[in-house]
Order: sequence, then structure tokens, then C-alpha cells
Amino acid sequence: MQDRAIKRDAVIRAAARAFNEKGYHNTSLDDIAAALEVTKPTVYYYVSNKEQLLFECFLAGVEQIRAAFREAKQLNVSARERLNAVLRHYAQAVASEFGWCMVRTEDLDLSPSMSAHIKALKSEVDQGIRRLLREGMQDGSIHPCDPKMTAFALAGALNWIAHWFRENQSMTGVQIADAFVLIFENGLLPRQTPATLPEESAHVESSPAESGPSKSGSSRRGRQTHPDRSVSGRTQPGNGATTRRRGRESGD
Repeated sequence: MQDRAIKRDAVIRAAARAFNEKGYHNTSLDDIAAALEVTKPTVYYYVSNKEQLLFECFLAGVEQIRAAFREAKQLNVSARERLNAVLRHYAQAVASEFGWCMVRTEDLDLSPSMSAHIKALKSEVDQGIRRLLREGMQDGSIHPCDPKMTAFALAGALNWIAHWFRENQSMTGVQIADAFVLIFENGLLPRQTPATLPEESAHVESSPAESGPSKSGSSRRGRQTHPDRSVSGRTQPGNGATTRRRGRESGD
């Protein structure tokens, strides 16, 4: 039984890599069988068709995030630290071979039952992020924010990793996850100046976690008190900043 589970996992991973490289419609079960050096009937032994393979790839990726929520629930730390742990696993999952399937599966023509299951799991992830944001605002570890819009922004940024990350790049999935969490951490930390808690947005119907990344822009919240500086701390010209001249030494 365990041997079958290992071989089935190998089939799913091979399919995820093929979908990521060639796209779902351009990948056949023959391609997946060739990558595994097995026959096509062997693939059919573990899955009924290509649609189920795509669905299983999605489940394998999103289960990493669901497991992160379960693990975070057991941590005796602030809600911000628990959220960071979840976001780190989220980023690693999207940077894995399952990332493309996690983000793009809902855009493809799957059966109604599979589509409904996918939407339910994405909604579960979205609600989990919102819950941790609310808990962080309650325990003082997260700056007051709109939980819905902040969850959209976090999921949207993480989902987009699947569009540009490739395993042969200089940074690993773990390094990218750490970098993203650091950016989020700096944005969510409580500020010195008091802020009023905004009401949660009600006019946005679906989140990036529920429907994948969107091409539309997003509003910016929580700007720092230095409007002339970028997030990197560098002075930006044209916003009242003074331009420094270099090389002025001893009489130049």
C-alpha cells in the first residue's frame, strides 16, 4: 500500500512539472508516462484521466498551506508570527512544482464538482489568513488594517510567484519565501503613531486566494511617514527630495 502511494505521488509530481513547463492543454498522458519511463496504462493505474491529475496536483500544493495553518495553531506565539509561518509555507508551495497548478487550475475547464472543491479550499485559505490578521490586530502584533484587502494583497503577491519563478534561478523557493515574509513583516508591524481600524471591505467579491492572481491593480495602505522615500529607503527625486552631489571634497 505504501509502495503504491509513493508511485502515485511520483506520477502527480511528474504531471505537475509537465503542466508547469508545457501547459495543461499541451501536455498528454504520453508525455507524463515518458517522463517517468513507464507505459501509459501504468499512469491510468493511478489516475483515471488528465483532469484528475491536474486536480491532484492542485490538492498536493494547497495541502501544504492547510498543514501550515494546523501547525501554526499549535504555536504559542503572536498571531503575526503564526501568520508569517503560514505565509512562508504558502510561498514555498507556490514556488514548488505544484505552483502553476495551484494558481491556474480554476481557469481551466474542470468538472463542476472539482471546480467547487477547488473554490472551497481557496476560500478556506483566504479566511484563514483573514482570521490571523484579525487576531494579530487584537493582540497588538499587527498594525490595524482591512483584513479582506490585506489578505487579497498577500495572496495575490504570493500567487504571482508561480508566473515568474523557475527552479533553475539563483534563489531557491525557501529563499524567496523568506524574502517575501520579510517584506510582509515590515508592512504589518505596528507603527508608533495610532491608527483607526478601517472597516472590512465588503464590495470585493473574490480574493486572489480564491480565484488566482488578477491583472487589476490594488490600493496601497499603511504608507510610512516619509512620503519621499521608497520601500528601500532611498530618496526619490521629484517629490520634494533634495539631490545630493557627490565628489565635493576640499574646494570642489
